[in-house]
Amino acid sequence: MNTSHAPTLRAVLWDFGGVILSSPFESFNRYEIDAGLPKDFIRSLNARNPDANAWAKMERNEVSLSGFVDLFEAEAKQQGHEIDGWRVLQALSGDIRPQMVEALRRCRAAFRVACITNNMKSGEGPGMARSPEKAKAVGEIMTLFEHVVESSKLGLRKPDPQIYRHTCDLLKVQPQSCIYLDDLGVNLKPARAMGMRTIKVGDPDQAIIELEAMVGIPLRG
Repeated sequence: MNTSHAPTLRAVLWDFGGVILSSPFESFNRYEIDAGLPKDFIRSLNARNPDANAWAKMERNEVSLSGFVDLFEAEAKQQGHEIDGWRVLQALSGDIRPQMVEALRRCRAAFRVACITNNMKSGEGPGMARSPEKAKAVGEIMTLFEHVVESSKLGLRKPDPQIYRHTCDLLKVQPQSCIYLDDLGVNLKPARAMGMRTIKVGDPDQAIIELEAMVGIPLRG
């Protein structure tokens, strides 16, 4: 996409895990190898009945972590495999991508910025796998956003269009004036339908190049 739209751009919206942090799918795949599970088995469980499964309920804070573990392990068993739900939760803690943090800082200087994250209750889940130093660093990154919209606090989760509208309302911007970055196509689809420009984050360096072209300012170096 070219930069002809740049004058109308007002906000850059960011997913957290898989964008600012490395993707949990990499950790899931390592666990699957260790446990002798089929590749992408965990991801496939998350995609089954996605609005009402254990993962969705956890991210809307409708079940406790132990409740999630029981439900998730039962879902795995229904698909013919034993799984350790606590080990899956531990795998959620990704590594910070410093180049993405730098891009966020530079965007923050020129545009409104917010984070839209599907997460679990604060202080649980991924936080259990973080060192104090890493937890502090993640907390500092969160302060760069004007708003952090969390599924577990709002009771809404991506890809529900309401969570994107809520974020736009907080920033007082129209979806057509936003860019949204996420590592999951299912989460980008509703944002795009609302008029947002979207970037699917796989290779973070490539995503930053795409974002640079959209915002019209340097984001690297």
